[in-house]
Amino acid sequence: MAAKIRPSKGAPYARILGVGGYRPTRVVPNEEILKHIDSSDEWIRSRSGIATRHWAGPEETVAEMSIEAAGKAIAAAGITAEQIGAVVISTVSHFKQTPSIATEITHRLGAGKAAAFDISAACAGFGYGLTIAKGLVVEGSAEYVLVVGVERLSDLTDVTDRSTAFLFGDGAGAVVVGPADEPGMGPTVWGSEGDKADVIEQTIPWDGFRVGNVAELPVGEDGELKFPSLRQEGQAVFRWAVFEMAKVAQQALDAAGITPDELDVFIPHQANMRIIDSMVKTLKLPEHVTVARDVETTGNTSAASIPLAMERLLATGQAKSGDTALVIGFGAGLVYAATVVTLP
Repeated sequence: MAAKIRPSKGAPYARILGVGGYRPTRVVPNEEILKHIDSSDEWIRSRSGIATRHWAGPEETVAEMSIEAAGKAIAAAGITAEQIGAVVISTVSHFKQTPSIATEITHRLGAGKAAAFDISAACAGFGYGLTIAKGLVVEGSAEYVLVVGVERLSDLTDVTDRSTAFLFGDGAGAVVVGPADEPGMGPTVWGSEGDKADVIEQTIPWDGFRVGNVAELPVGEDGELKFPSLRQEGQAVFRWAVFEMAKVAQQALDAAGITPDELDVFIPHQANMRIIDSMVKTLKLPEHVTVARDVETTGNTSAASIPLAMERLLATGQAKSGDTALVIGFGAGLVYAATVVTLP
């Protein structure tokens, strides 16, 4: 007779217990971006809604920003780092292939021997991380899970590319997910559309820098080799985000059994103000729903954008603990993830 495996004993439900954020000290206005591209402040604002963004200095590394944001989230959750059973870091701008930056962050936080790993899901990375964290808590593999979305996209920005130079910012946002007596996170609606992977991508793969491949690399006006950067087909991304992601957002509401009238807060990925406004209109969100528009002063921080926006809404009193929020991330891949959560 086959042996019976003992079933997992996790929490009945999971929820976000605390949130924290870190924005680099350097604020970069549109005027600085315009030194390198032929455009105007009015054009940038009208196309993206962005007025300023934060760019990290040499000391504000992916690890340092993550630790700052994580420390705040852990304190807000009312736990200690030693209680964390897993650390999930979502980023596309940690340039060392291995080991994962999560292992360094886990060690420096004092989280003992917690499981630690990175995920690469671009602007949907925070949603992917939340889904993994919920599964770990409910399954019983970890009582508390730290999820961090962190980016230094200024390292991947071509300041001479008129279509993307103004978009990206740096920062880190973190949450602690832990046990709950009632549902604090709805089912995740997520997926990918790999046939559209080329509409947002890194210009040069890392192996392009091998000796023998150098002749094929792009060269800047100064004659120096150009570092890989992010490129995108703006109109294709806009159409996909507005029309397809509104459907995914509605599916997440339906999966959670929540109507737009019952929603308190909408926190979409902070990619572009026009996308955000179009989604609000398509979803027919009521006037009482608070909408995150952190993109104006933070720019597009990819995996960090949702937790950073969440932290700011709570810190400014625009949202409050216990509010019901719809979060949705979408980006390179093309990947997406949406869910309804109770704010910490």
